[in-house]
Amino acid sequence: MTYLVIVAALVGLLLVLGVIEGVRHRRNLARIPIRIHVNGTRGKSSVVRLIAGGLRAGGIVTCAKTTGTQASMILPDGSEYGIYRPSHANILEQVRIVDTAAELGAQALVVECMALQPILQSLSELRLVRATHGVITNARPDHLDVMGPEERDVALAMAGSTPVAGRLYTATERHLDVLAAAAEDRGSELIAVGPSEVANVKDDDLAGFSYLEHRANVALALRVCADLGVDRETAMRGMWAAPADPGALTVHELEFFGRRLLFANGLAANDPESTGRIWRSVLAAAPEVDRRIALFNCRVDRPDRSRQLGEACVDWPPADYYVLMGTGTYLFARSATRRGLDVRKLVIVENRDSRNIFERLLELSGTSALIMGMGNVHGGGEDLARLFRNRGRPKDLHVWI
Repeated sequence: MTYLVIVAALVGLLLVLGVIEGVRHRRNLARIPIRIHVNGTRGKSSVVRLIAGGLRAGGIVTCAKTTGTQASMILPDGSEYGIYRPSHANILEQVRIVDTAAELGAQALVVECMALQPILQSLSELRLVRATHGVITNARPDHLDVMGPEERDVALAMAGSTPVAGRLYTATERHLDVLAAAAEDRGSELIAVGPSEVANVKDDDLAGFSYLEHRANVALALRVCADLGVDRETAMRGMWAAPADPGALTVHELEFFGRRLLFANGLAANDPESTGRIWRSVLAAAPEVDRRIALFNCRVDRPDRSRQLGEACVDWPPADYYVLMGTGTYLFARSATRRGLDVRKLVIVENRDSRNIFERLLELSGTSALIMGMGNVHGGGEDLARLFRNRGRPKDLHVWI
């Protein structure tokens, strides 16, 4: 009997503490009048940084938090630090992000949605962020094992991050009916940034970035900033000054014992549509190389992604070699060869370290080569990208996407 009393007392205490923590979190949210929740298949981290940079330039005290390639807290002065995680990522870390922003006197908080499970995407918005402005960059086929099985299901899952009585911005042209229904259900206004608005982002706007940015990302960020009172010129200056996300597309040139290598770091691009678009753009910007090498970093815990990329790459402009690194490369190879990829073009370097892979790429490169990394940042991709970055120099290919 005594044991049951102790258990009941502990449960009651935990419930009371939970209620107190919930009340405290809601008070912190109320101290931050502008809360922007950014979701989407591709471009979330970049859009978070772009919006935060634009708002800072407009004089709005802004904190931001990214989750993708590297979880980071961005402070009102634009400096940032990595977020410590004692274990795996957990959406409850948004509570301490809000707490930090409130303590810093933030007028705006821009956070990247870190949930994949549909129910957690909705929970993250309705309980943890309670956004005034939501952003869904796009809804493309990725993480289908969690949000699928079809692309439309991905849109339905992401619609869970729609704010209540706020504004929802998107640059996607597909599944707008899904987002419109979600906005209506939650009493929010849907603002679709269409092709004409994206086209208004000119080459000169993109040339101001130190990395390769997407027009649609800039257009989305500009629209949000404009609605919050920041004029276009000021917002663009802030976006140019904002530090790039570690997963941003960059190109480094390397001269190595008579060989000229261009390494395009597209490792953060991992859905077939985005990856194919970047591959085509980078190829068009570097026509002078002798060989073109498509480097895919596979992960055994991302089997659907490997299958999708293996099937899709057959329809892209061809590479001279398809190099498969990481783990679970068989899934990619099987999918690609079943769709007709010449098996003689496949080079498997599974479970090898970055220096070994670098040497193999040198052997394949001839006198000059374009090497584009794709698939996954984690699982070895980041180490290889760092190797090229440390040995090479930044190269501007004038790639407009």
